[in-house]
Amino acid sequence: MTSNKNRKESWLVLGASSSVARAFARAAAEDGADIILAGRDMDDLGRTAEDVSVRTGRDVDVIAFDAEDVASHAAFVEDAVNRAGFLNVFLAFGAMPEQDEIDTDFALAERSIAVNYTGALSVLHRLAPHLEEQGDGHVVVLSSVAGDRGRLKNYVYGSAKAGLNTYLQGLRARLFRKGVSVTTIKPGFMDTDMTWGIEGMFLVASPDQAARACLNAARKRRHVVYVPFFWWGIMNIIRHIPEFIFKKMNI
Repeated sequence: MTSNKNRKESWLVLGASSSVARAFARAAAEDGADIILAGRDMDDLGRTAEDVSVRTGRDVDVIAFDAEDVASHAAFVEDAVNRAGFLNVFLAFGAMPEQDEIDTDFALAERSIAVNYTGALSVLHRLAPHLEEQGDGHVVVLSSVAGDRGRLKNYVYGSAKAGLNTYLQGLRARLFRKGVSVTTIKPGFMDTDMTWGIEGMFLVASPDQAARACLNAARKRRHVVYVPFFWWGIMNIIRHIPEFIFKKMNI
């Protein structure tokens, strides 16, 4: 993936209990990288670590991580950096409460913002100096097409992702100057725990398809990638619907 083929490559996978993150860990390990799985469910991470290690023969480590516990992020990053070889980052955590539930419980809005925006910024903010010092590498962040326009059915979640996307644009400019790529992944519908049971889903990507797309985007140092690719066209149409029409649509 990088110019120095002799160095020890590692991927730090944040939110590693998600189906996409597990698939990404397997794919990255199959490509020769060691893996650090980070998340809250240590039993689940342990099972994934054993599975990836047996399948690929790579070293797989596990660290506790809570996106909402921002006070712990500085120590977490220090631990991860000390365990890693040459570090790349895949950020896959998120929270998507139903909009109608958020409308009656502001605590759910606070949690969506805390996880999707504040938590992501907190850990990336603390990783950035190490990545700058490293002078190369990849950051891949799983965002969402929901951040492209505020829609009736998920505008709080979408606003958090929109803020994250803007942050990533600035981080991309910052880290580019040190040789580090930052890729924003905007998935449409994916077959994940977070989308289980949601009605009206179509053109759904599997976790393995999404993971491979993320890894390929990192290799190519892409800026923004829609997964599956045709969501670029769908969202391009949605972004350009006039507001006086869009506000009447039930999407």
